[in-house]
Amino acid sequence: MLLTALPAFAQRADTRAKPIAVQMYTLREVVSLDEQLKIVHDAGIRAVETVGTQDVSSKRLKRLLAKYSIKAISTHAQLTNLRRDLDGVVAFNKAVGTTTLVVPYLAKEERPTDAAGWIALGKELGGIADKLRAKGMTLAYHNHDFELAEPAGSGGKTGLELLFEGAGPSLQAELDLAWIARAGHDPVALLGKFRGRVFAVHAKDNAPQGQAKDEDGFAALGQGVLDWNAILPAAERAGVRWYILEHDHPLDPAAVVKTGAAYLNQHLPAGAGR
Repeated sequence: MLLTALPAFAQRADTRAKPIAVQMYTLREVVSLDEQLKIVHDAGIRAVETVGTQDVSSKRLKRLLAKYSIKAISTHAQLTNLRRDLDGVVAFNKAVGTTTLVVPYLAKEERPTDAAGWIALGKELGGIADKLRAKGMTLAYHNHDFELAEPAGSGGKTGLELLFEGAGPSLQAELDLAWIARAGHDPVALLGKFRGRVFAVHAKDNAPQGQAKDEDGFAALGQGVLDWNAILPAAERAGVRWYILEHDHPLDPAAVVKTGAAYLNQHLPAGAGR
């Protein structure tokens, strides 16, 4: 009996050790936070990236995370909140145990329109990152596709490159691989450009052109068109610390999480995240 149980135990232990997390936005349509975290737990994952406060108090969030033996490695914190109440955002996340804040998205009115604007935004984020570092926290920036256009006066550089040049070394990157591909760029090349400052990647996939329209064209990890055989080794070379599963509009969130976890557990290089 003991010998029979060993492989299953070893598999569970290995799953816990791998640097896999779930972006909670994927599970937003699941009825309760408790059920969302249960899905993560049942997929063998022990880390999440939260969305703001998850609409609960820090005490409740910490209690639910502990219930399922899950840690919050990072959170998506809107730039407006960082500008308005940095101390409050820090206090909430420190209470939960989160040490990395990620700017997840820029509203249209926040997006720079030229190279100088991207550099200026980068300098602002670098300043926030320095303030957070003094508090024992890290700031990262998460891309979509619009940052990968080349703005006026850029000299052939993307907005994302200019932003990070302006920010300096304190700002980390959270590269969304599916959005990089949608913008017409090679995820492997971008991982190379940001080598040494990639806190995490959003491990998500794109469906073949014209398919999965009811899921905004996204697919479960490993079920789409991205070349993970090239991407995962490139991510390891870039020093990626966390592989965060995400799907913007899943019809079956639990299945997407389970499928993604199984794929990463099978395909992540042995030294990933270390």
